[in-house]
Amino acid sequence: MGENRIMTWKEAFCKSPGPRTAKESFILYVKGLCMGSADVIPGVSGGTIALITGIYEQLLEAVKSFDSTAVRRILSLDLKGAVAAVHVRFLVFLLGGIATAIISTAKLMNYLLIHHPVPTWSLFFGLIAASVLVVGRKVTSWDKTTLPACMLGVAAAWEIVSLVPVTTPEDMWFVFLSGFIAICAMILPGISGAFILLILGKYAFIIGALKNPFLVQNVIILFVFCAGCLAGILSFSRLLSYMLSRWHDITLAVLTGLMAGSMKKIWPWKEPVEVAVIMGKPHVLYERNIIPKEGMSMEVMAAITLAVTGFLIVIALDRLSGAPEKTAVPQ
Repeated sequence: MGENRIMTWKEAFCKSPGPRTAKESFILYVKGLCMGSADVIPGVSGGTIALITGIYEQLLEAVKSFDSTAVRRILSLDLKGAVAAVHVRFLVFLLGGIATAIISTAKLMNYLLIHHPVPTWSLFFGLIAASVLVVGRKVTSWDKTTLPACMLGVAAAWEIVSLVPVTTPEDMWFVFLSGFIAICAMILPGISGAFILLILGKYAFIIGALKNPFLVQNVIILFVFCAGCLAGILSFSRLLSYMLSRWHDITLAVLTGLMAGSMKKIWPWKEPVEVAVIMGKPHVLYERNIIPKEGMSMEVMAAITLAVTGFLIVIALDRLSGAPEKTAVPQ
């Protein structure tokens, strides 16, 4: 009788991989808050935060858990079995933190970036600079293979953030492709999915569909875009997870380089080169980095102080976390 007992929803949820205690759940939720806060900042990736907080490989495994077995269980209406198999408990707390941050900080970040851009970018510059060091330390050996891999990542990110947005087709195949590429960029440290959409010329197109989501045409656009995102994250997460398990140091070296190269986008002092009006608001399409003309003024000193503060925050968090230098990927 006991073997045939039907599993309850609570048992299915508790059986799924994820935090085991209230403290672990809260810590994961806070990491989600940090990821969500990063995702609302143009040029900063939530994948960067996942990497420096030690949950990047867990996140990839959680996405990978939505495999053909899980799909078969869902189609056969074995929903509790599906919940027990996939990493629902991990994703509930992480996505809860991400959603909370996006809802609560989006307006604040938008205000800071518009009205106080230099201090805001300075803080993030320091955060990412320290993150490069923290993640770089996870590479067990910097040698003739990992160093070139890091340089490849730097060059790739530097080139990507230097691209100028282009005009592209509005056909559904390209909308699907845009979702596929944007979500892949979003889980890569150092590359912003929103920025990739801007480069692909689909940022305003998708935002416009989101503003009127109940129009039939927009429903189709969003469905195709989300299908591209789903296909992208399910396939790309498997590729990254495989690379981390097979070539851990080389993959981490490339990811470190991506973060370092993306710092070009986060440099605090910029001047616009090309501006376009998108959805009634001006958006900078292309800008170049400059050296502050004020010299060592109070504003520049404040910006440097914030950058150093951001740097020290990440170093302190890394020391407090006591995370191991290398995390094994579950098989």
